[in-house]
Amino acid sequence: MLRLDGLRAATVAASGDWQVQALAQPAAMGALRAALRQLPQPAALAWDLSGISALDHIGAQMLWNAWGRRRPGRLTLAPGQEEFFRRLEQAGTLALPAGDSHPWFSIVSLAGAARRFGGHLAGMLGLVGQLVLDLGRFARRPRHGPWKELSANVYHIGYQALGITALVGVLIGVVLSYLSAQQLHTFGGDIYLVNILGMSIIRELGPMLAAILVAGRSGSAITAQLGVMRVTEELDAMLVMGLPHGFRLIMPRVLALALVMPLLVVWTDAMALIGGMAAANIQLDMAPAYFIQKLPSAVPIANYWIGLGKGVVFGGLIALVACHFGLRIEPNTESLGQGTTTSVVTAITVVILADAVFAIVFNRVGYY
Repeated sequence: MLRLDGLRAATVAASGDWQVQALAQPAAMGALRAALRQLPQPAALAWDLSGISALDHIGAQMLWNAWGRRRPGRLTLAPGQEEFFRRLEQAGTLALPAGDSHPWFSIVSLAGAARRFGGHLAGMLGLVGQLVLDLGRFARRPRHGPWKELSANVYHIGYQALGITALVGVLIGVVLSYLSAQQLHTFGGDIYLVNILGMSIIRELGPMLAAILVAGRSGSAITAQLGVMRVTEELDAMLVMGLPHGFRLIMPRVLALALVMPLLVVWTDAMALIGGMAAANIQLDMAPAYFIQKLPSAVPIANYWIGLGKGVVFGGLIALVACHFGLRIEPNTESLGQGTTTSVVTAITVVILADAVFAIVFNRVGYY
């Protein structure tokens, strides 16, 4: 494959097959590298490649690397080989764009972050405004509303999420009951387990668990659906046909999540309380009948309404965030993956912020 045509002439004549199929043979690459290492200053020698029967980019790259990434002064090529080395010369002059060398705390970086945050905030405000207009249109002409889309989203977001929310709810109830029972039993306060489980699950853990699960499951699905529609140009096709995105895509998803989330909160609460009740029965020998009888008096009714209100707000926020990032996805798969991840993280963060607002606003509501 490679031979030296005499040391006096200092000419290297290459021959044979220099394609990837031949170079991939078990002994070919090792022998070729050994022969190239024995050459004194390959770039200073004269090279004759006219004996090569077949050459591709891999073989040309092998020679280019041996020459020190520059063309030898004396080079003889066969017809058709010039194109390979011309492209390698052009690629060698390419330089990667300079990265952002500014530290995160510099004015340039902070200004860029503020500009991006402002863009997202303006986009969200525009989405909310469009949603209000679409809701008004839906209220004026309900017969022409997107009932099929709404029904499909209720099924996918609500019914298909019952299994995972029930499983997580039961497990959280068991864990919380076991941990609380140990501490209460130490101080002789076993009877207060119902109060702790009831208040914590119905007022706080149930809505939060349901929201986090829905954000991870349904929020990511909504963003991915809209992103795929962007990649496949379905969104552009809808605009061409006169179908607005907000009325057919955004509003049904927001309404579906706002309707389904309170029901999922009630479902998750019930499953968590069942898990906690079972654990209390095993560890403290607390009868389920006592647990059920004590629960209404341990948890004021206002906490149920607060939990349902959280469900409505959390569902609407998750849908808006998911739709916002879905509509901003660029028509490429990398943007689709990044947008879906950012959507889930942002939705969970927004839910936690909204929960903090609920805690501050209703801090004196729901207690005896």
